[in-house]
Amino acid sequence: MYGRHGFGRFGRGFGCEPPRMRRGDMKFLLLEILKEGPRHGYEIINGLEGQFRGYRPSPGSVYPTLQMLEEGGYVTSEQIDGKKVYTITDAGLKLLDERGENRFEATPGMKQAFEVRKSLNKLAMAVVDGMRGSDAETAKKIEEIVNKARKEVYSILAES
Repeated sequence: MYGRHGFGRFGRGFGCEPPRMRRGDMKFLLLEILKEGPRHGYEIINGLEGQFRGYRPSPGSVYPTLQMLEEGGYVTSEQIDGKKVYTITDAGLKLLDERGENRFEATPGMKQAFEVRKSLNKLAMAVVDGMRGSDAETAKKIEEIVNKARKEVYSILAES
């Protein structure tokens, strides 16, 4: 697959900036994940991706926020098997309780981008599967389909 750098002009997927959330939401998302149990950084990132259907925050936004939460006494960390594992504290649980049910929700634009990304991943897998061991004629047909789809997308963008 193509990873988290996407296909867009900015290397962040679909030629647009990554989805944004309100200032301060990240700390609550991290605390929500840690409420489920101790985790190391990439388990936290993967948990957020699973919980928000494809939204995957960058390590550059997660790790500084975890450090800030640790400095504030909302999480603790310890080295376990060479990995820094974070655990929510009572103060972190209290902060979540005080916040109430005001949880982060994906915007309609983000939801639509997630759905397109899923479709694009399915297309990529079909292309890869189709190219494996195929003859020159089949490979050429697949290439033509992909190029036609790309041109059609650019045509739509030119109209908007």
